[in-house]
Amino acid sequence: MSAFHYRATDAGGRDSRGVLEADSARTARALLRERGLFVLELDSVIAHTGSGTPRRPRIRESDLTLLTRQWATLLASGLTVEQSLNALIDQAETESTRQLLAGVRAEVLSGHSLSAALESYAHTFPPIYRASVAAGDKSGRLADVLEQLASYLERRGSLRQKTMQALLYPAIVATVAVLVVIALMTYVVPQVVTVFQQGSQTLPPLTRGLIVLSDLLRNWGWLLPPALLCTILAARLALKQEAVRRRWHARLLALPLLGRHLRSLESARLASTLAILCGSGVALLAALEAGRQVLVLLPLRDALTRAAEQVREGQSLARALGASRQYPALLVHLIANGEATGRLGEMLDRAARLQQQDVENRSAALTSLLEPALLLVMGGLVLLIVLAVMQPIIEINTMMN
Repeated sequence: MSAFHYRATDAGGRDSRGVLEADSARTARALLRERGLFVLELDSVIAHTGSGTPRRPRIRESDLTLLTRQWATLLASGLTVEQSLNALIDQAETESTRQLLAGVRAEVLSGHSLSAALESYAHTFPPIYRASVAAGDKSGRLADVLEQLASYLERRGSLRQKTMQALLYPAIVATVAVLVVIALMTYVVPQVVTVFQQGSQTLPPLTRGLIVLSDLLRNWGWLLPPALLCTILAARLALKQEAVRRRWHARLLALPLLGRHLRSLESARLASTLAILCGSGVALLAALEAGRQVLVLLPLRDALTRAAEQVREGQSLARALGASRQYPALLVHLIANGEATGRLGEMLDRAARLQQQDVENRSAALTSLLEPALLLVMGGLVLLIVLAVMQPIIEINTMMN
């Protein structure tokens, strides 16, 4: 059985849209005709990761978090997977969410397991989500697993929101500073230095440099936006090459403040993933593979790959991660404690929370340093412009005296 998204009209000309489950498109059209509807559009909802898919319903991460929390509550109340999906479809607020859930339900009704149904929508459900649901489905603890996933998604969304809020003000300050400098160089400075250019005195080097820069901005400034766009596109194209991306990530991690912040962010993401999967009964090697997929920085991903190989050979996870010297010592020590006491999932969850708190503290510290630094840079640029304008005036006054 498959799910189909349809658009139809009735005898009165009223438009109707929705999702219908049927064995084939022909059966779906027949069911719609039985309802007195004339089909205008009929597309398959089922979406795979490959190409050629007619429709790929997507939902926002915030909607996925709410959906997971509601799903966990429904399953904990005693509903079956099919019944909970029916309830979620009925209360879904967006059409894309209804299409997604209808497609999952169609896969389940066709005899597939819930984890296999989610695999058909890998573009919406991340690897940690699918692996956790598979483990919860096998162990009979699906409601508990979905509750943990909802908490994980909420923490990740909260961290992303706090990071964006922390960077918003510096971004606004930097944008205003650039606009102010451009306005001074293209409108204010030319009108002031014209008076000096008409004289016979030799202008100071700073003033001459300011005039040259002002002329460049006025004559060729229109080239800056396309040049910036081309630079961004070239950088994105270069970063698609794994070797270039690996060198770039290594340089980012080597930076004094930003490197430690990125390392803590990746460690928090890894610890959260391993905590959920290990707590759900997933084998450690499978959990490490899922954790490798959620990492962004290639040096840390390579270190985890080597650690997984050493774990496969019988070494402990803490010793394997510690040997790479890529992950914070706090994370390694908590993993070692969890392995020694048999509470690895609990220690990983604690490590994830500590790493997330560390990321939030570092974000606040970086923001507090970035704001005055931007103000100093802006003030320094304005000071240079003022000095370049004032130096000829000071020299003229000195000559007259």
